[in-house]
Amino acid sequence: MTDTVIRMPAQAKAGEVITVRAMVRHPMESGFRHDNVGKPIARHIVESFVCRYGGREVFRAQLSSGVTTNPYFQFYLRAAETGDVNFTWVDDRGRVFEAVSRLEVI
Repeated sequence: MTDTVIRMPAQAKAGEVITVRAMVRHPMESGFRHDNVGKPIARHIVESFVCRYGGREVFRAQLSSGVTTNPYFQFYLRAAETGDVNFTWVDDRGRVFEAVSRLEVI
């Protein structure tokens, strides 16, 4: 099972605006909940998400404990040149989740 899900077109016309959807599978524990015996569940959240296209940052989000399980983002990107779209999530325990999707501009 993969930790990330990316949905975006593989091809776009030059100048076209495309929709990008990105999700990471993550529990997003706030640190405020307790287990069934009353012990606090340790905080464990994704703290940042960054998307780069053609080496340039095109989207960034800083997350907090108020974000739900499996954070999902939808944003728009203007197709400029053929290249990789890189996605990076980092959680508060130092784990890095990465995904790459290729966009071909025709």
